[in-house]
Amino acid sequence: MYSFLSENSIFIVLFIVLVVWGGIFFFLFNTDKRLKAIEKELKEK
Repeated sequence: MYSFLSENSIFIVLFIVLVVWGGIFFFLFNTDKRLKAIEKELKEK
């Protein structure tokens, strides 16, 4: 197991970075959707 991690460490780091960026974009997308819904609700009042 240790040899696999040491030989492929760049791929593991790349995978972790991609997961983190994916989470950030997912969070921003959901926040944007919520803000648009709130803005629409405020304009209707």
